[in-house]
Amino acid sequence: MREALIALEVIGLVQVRAGSGVVVRPKGSNGGRSVSVLQQIAAQSRWEVDPELGIGDGLDVEVPPFSLLAARRLVEPETASLAATHASADQLAGIRAAYERNVADNRAGSQTHTGDRLFHIRIAEASGNPAYALLIRHLLGHKYGAMFRRLQELYKPEDMAYRSEQEHRKVLDALEARDPAAARRAMRAHLDSVLRIFSRDGSAG
Repeated sequence: MREALIALEVIGLVQVRAGSGVVVRPKGSNGGRSVSVLQQIAAQSRWEVDPELGIGDGLDVEVPPFSLLAARRLVEPETASLAATHASADQLAGIRAAYERNVADNRAGSQTHTGDRLFHIRIAEASGNPAYALLIRHLLGHKYGAMFRRLQELYKPEDMAYRSEQEHRKVLDALEARDPAAARRAMRAHLDSVLRIFSRDGSAG
């Protein structure tokens, strides 16, 4: 509740007075914009990296593949569960469209798997938690790095794209059924499958 009030104050709809309540500002004081609260906040001020922390140069460094997958394995089952509850009809349609792009990419022999990554990003965006969305966009929004591309060359079986597509379909079905537990299980099973494939002995075939 407090977070929502602060957001409304930042875009000019209310004034929060610590200890004495909230005052609604005159109508139209936010410029009459119809975009979301978070979009209005973003338009007013950039969320910049703090230079005192000295981390700005590391934000585009490639994350090692297994570290990336381990982080996703912790976060994405929860984003799927939340999306099953919170996704709007438009967001579900966007997730389905990403899945269909994933299928089309596989038929075309894509090596960048845009639809696959977009599927995961849109689920995180539909979770209702913008921090999860930001994290997954950052992890998956970059082009495949040299380490991940080499990992694929060495260990990706020929049917991996098809397996992943089928696993994505189970996630999609759970989301459209509005079943949080099933969505969490399906996403966890999918990421566990990817980890197993890339962890196997290269001679396994």
